[in-house]
Amino acid sequence: MENKYRKYLITSDKDKLWGFYINNLGRNVIEKYAEYPSMDHPDQYVFTWNKGRVLNEFHVVLITKGEGIFESKITGKIKVTDGDVFLIFPGVWHRYKPKKGTGWTERWVGFSGDIASKFLSNGFFSADEPIISKCNKPAVLNYFNALFKLFDETSYGYQHLASGICIQLMAEFYNIKSGGNNIENLNSMVTKAKSIMYKNMTTSIDLTEIASELGVSYSKFRIDFKKQTGVSPLQYHLLLKIEKSKELLLNTHKSQKEIAFELGFESDVYFNRLFKRKTGLAPGRFRNMSHSSF
Repeated sequence: MENKYRKYLITSDKDKLWGFYINNLGRNVIEKYAEYPSMDHPDQYVFTWNKGRVLNEFHVVLITKGEGIFESKITGKIKVTDGDVFLIFPGVWHRYKPKKGTGWTERWVGFSGDIASKFLSNGFFSADEPIISKCNKPAVLNYFNALFKLFDETSYGYQHLASGICIQLMAEFYNIKSGGNNIENLNSMVTKAKSIMYKNMTTSIDLTEIASELGVSYSKFRIDFKKQTGVSPLQYHLLLKIEKSKELLLNTHKSQKEIAFELGFESDVYFNRLFKRKTGLAPGRFRNMSHSSF
């Protein structure tokens, strides 16, 4: 790997209309006792440790070797080390530097756009908590490498392709952030739980028993499941039943009562009420509207 790779991009109005576009990206190996930051960046990116800087775009910086300090107006000084990512938000004063005795290896990407603003400002990431640890993973490095390769080799449409890769990169960071140190176990547990629910779609299930089978308390199971899927285990199981009922309404001549019984609902009245709450339509109306649209 070369010690230094940088791309500063000219973005068109059409690129901006896409909603997510890359402004710059790069990687750099900062040796021990080297001057930092270097002054050979475009003016809007240059900063000194004494003055810091404020950007009008988002930046993600990954440290893959070494350690140093990140500081923002919101957080104060925070130590960063191998595997840490720090997020820089538009309009927030900040500065950062490697420790002189270690240096560091950094990769970064800067981006803007309406889509970027939405998923970064809607609570997925916060300027109060800009550090995400344990990001030194193959998937993360692969996304960075894919971005570098794309900008080196692709001419037409690279911004649109790069935006997709960068969104995947941010999704990876969010999963690491929300899953914590236990992300592999969390993924495995939720996958097993989903499989059990799917196999038992036509019956009522004991969620406490599922938690016990997975070796965790029900409260932990519920919290971890909701963290991963966005809904509670009970709601997820009910949504599976509703999706199956849609399939039966559209592809069979079974009555609502028969479908309710087949899917293990306590009564067709409850099924009707739940279906309407989840879809906005009563089962009969859903069937009639769907058939009339063909």
